[in-house]
Amino acid sequence: MHDEQIAAPDSTAVRVALWRAMHVQVDPPPHVLEDEIGLRLVAPEDGWRRRPDMDPDGTSHFRASILARARFIEDLVVERAGHGVSQYVILGAGLDTFAQRRPEVAAGLTVFEVDQPGPQAWKRQRLTELGFGIPAWLRLVPVDFEAGDMWWQSLAAAGFDSGQPAVVASTGVSMYLTRDAIAAALRQVAALAPGSTLAMTFLLPIEFADPELRPWLQRAEKGALASGTPFISFFTPTEMLTLAREAGLGAAAHVSAATLAQRYFAGRTDGLRPPNNSEELLVATI
Repeated sequence: MHDEQIAAPDSTAVRVALWRAMHVQVDPPPHVLEDEIGLRLVAPEDGWRRRPDMDPDGTSHFRASILARARFIEDLVVERAGHGVSQYVILGAGLDTFAQRRPEVAAGLTVFEVDQPGPQAWKRQRLTELGFGIPAWLRLVPVDFEAGDMWWQSLAAAGFDSGQPAVVASTGVSMYLTRDAIAAALRQVAALAPGSTLAMTFLLPIEFADPELRPWLQRAEKGALASGTPFISFFTPTEMLTLAREAGLGAAAHVSAATLAQRYFAGRTDGLRPPNNSEELLVATI
């Protein structure tokens, strides 16, 4: 059992939450995703929008990438829920706010947020302080990945029914895991009930990124290393599809950033658009 010691979320989770709020505050409508609840959870100091990593123009590509992946997965969850899927698992949930923003959908599911114990205890406290609480259909599942905790066992202990289909989402996590750890997770997902779906993001090797984006990615990589959470794994789409199929996910597909850009950003005149060849999606059905 975890001691529920409270620890603030890491800088990456905070940055993602603030970028999502920035979209509502500085980008013109239509908004790809409307999420200022993460901002409320973080409650940053006044002037947070003047931080270098919040520069509206310089970080717009990254902001768009975060929005695109979140919107894609949210649409996927809503679509699968409409077909009777009743479980949604978020691996490395961080400051995800689906349960708070979309209660009309989430209340018809059992939502499992899997994350490190300390930051999750912090989030539990903040949700309570803000009046959201933890409804019965939201299960916060603490898993200490660094200590070798088995997320699958913890999920089952929290009430996950392996005999029923689920949507499993993992965004912004795979780059911190070894190839073997990713393969093991994919094998676990491949054992889910028929009708289940996986959506997982992965990073392409930096040399594949558009030239103007590489310096930003290199800085992000250095920052991750300095904070003790280095980027470990990069994949080309072919490599990721091969890994998924070797794990037993035969019906695996690659959803490119360009596809997401066309789906969610077409027609925008403000230049907001996810970058090509950076963070991509693996989607697999069981």
